[in-house]
Amino acid sequence: MITRHNAIVAVLLVLAALLPAQAAQAAPALSWTGCGAGLQCATLTVPLDHSRPGDRTISVAVIRRPAGDPAHRVGSLVFNPGGPGGSGIDFVHRNLALVPPELLARFDFVTFDPRGVGSSTPVHCFASLAEQQAFAASVPAFFPVGPAQEQTYTRAYQDYGARCARRNAGLLPHMSTANVARDVDLLRQALGESSLTYFGVSYGSYLGTTYANLFPQRVRALLLDGADDPVQWVGGADRNRVPTFVRTRADIGSSQTMAQFLDMCADAGPRCEFAVGTDRKVTADRFNALMNIVRRQPVPVATPRGTVQLTYAIAADAIAQNALFTQTAFPLLARALNRLDHGDGTLLLQFAGLYATPTTYDNATESGTAVLCVDGDNPAEPAAWPGAARDADQRAPHFGSLMAYFSFPCAAWQARDAGRYTGPFDRPTAHPVLVVGNRFDPATPYEGAVALRHRLADARLLTLDGWGHTALLQPSKCAHDAEVRYLVDGTLPAAGTVCTPDAGPFDVPAP
Repeated sequence: MITRHNAIVAVLLVLAALLPAQAAQAAPALSWTGCGAGLQCATLTVPLDHSRPGDRTISVAVIRRPAGDPAHRVGSLVFNPGGPGGSGIDFVHRNLALVPPELLARFDFVTFDPRGVGSSTPVHCFASLAEQQAFAASVPAFFPVGPAQEQTYTRAYQDYGARCARRNAGLLPHMSTANVARDVDLLRQALGESSLTYFGVSYGSYLGTTYANLFPQRVRALLLDGADDPVQWVGGADRNRVPTFVRTRADIGSSQTMAQFLDMCADAGPRCEFAVGTDRKVTADRFNALMNIVRRQPVPVATPRGTVQLTYAIAADAIAQNALFTQTAFPLLARALNRLDHGDGTLLLQFAGLYATPTTYDNATESGTAVLCVDGDNPAEPAAWPGAARDADQRAPHFGSLMAYFSFPCAAWQARDAGRYTGPFDRPTAHPVLVVGNRFDPATPYEGAVALRHRLADARLLTLDGWGHTALLQPSKCAHDAEVRYLVDGTLPAAGTVCTPDAGPFDVPAP
């Protein structure tokens, strides 16, 4: 069971006297209604500005799956699927099967669309889906290649920033992760929980880190899976010169994970469709040559919405931000690369999510940008990005520009959030935090989890010696069992615990 340490309690009592007083707020209420498939939905009303709780309010959409074993229910488990801009509502409808069954049995599984996202009071930078799609068609996908595209990119995102500011003037200055953490504490109260049990993956780990330092005395259990170094997220020593995801080393994480993929592909020989015999170097050379060919000449792909050009930037995103996220997708990535090398980019375009035309307005990118640009510092001038991208490409070929340009809209972003949190990140929590890091994670490199474990006042690190983004998405009974035991009864894995995947990515050929 989780035990309260008397020394920590004493520190928290002193700390509570020193921290700025929070404005008094009445405990919010939730009115649950059935919303299909045994799920219940509600709306949480929260202040737009937590420093002025009596002024304007906004809505946060909440969904829960009641505990499957109510006789052994522990309480409510609040989950965030990442992003920023990720929808908890969508996660429940599409990916609930990823959650270990014991967690669904022992907890009411509760998640939400954070402020600005999806079904909550949303950030919308465009008047319609058609306008959103017209903008997307006018700008190179993901990042520019060459001076002409750089100029187009700059003009487009200056216009984008202005549109977002006009349409969301009241909301954008209150989109920081710190304000989402304050919403989470109101959600905790509305759920009737005296302390928070929380599971955050990817960006959700930064949300949990922020909560731990804003509300340290209200922590029951915080599981942070796929963690970034919070100091690098907000700015670090290079806060005004280096784009966010270069600071967090996502470019290097992508490059290292891709190198692992290519080595394992070669080792698998005929079980990996992209392998050249069993020669690691020749297989890696084949990949580099293929990417350089696509950089010079995009590959046309016939889709339901017409012919789409699979560019170098689209290929980089499809690999780093999609195919490398789960080791179970590695055989399909090998197939996609092999087909691309034979002129067919269909499968890789599907990995990028660009094969079919969207039918509904998805604001994940817009809301994610709204969080990213007020949370952390980025270069103030668009002219800083090409050089930063070239530097990143030198250390992480094919993925440096992708990661550098993710925060490019911040150069023209007009909003700032006075309520953002920039540290400290070492406030003693009522109970220890569990940080989980995957050794080869393309999005949140293992070094980030190690750094977070040292920055938090009381944390344990669980390592998955595997591949892909977060432990949740990987096949590892060892890691999943450790996460379950921590959330259910507070048992931490032994210090230095290293888990492995249940099987290797190429142990079974792609279907």
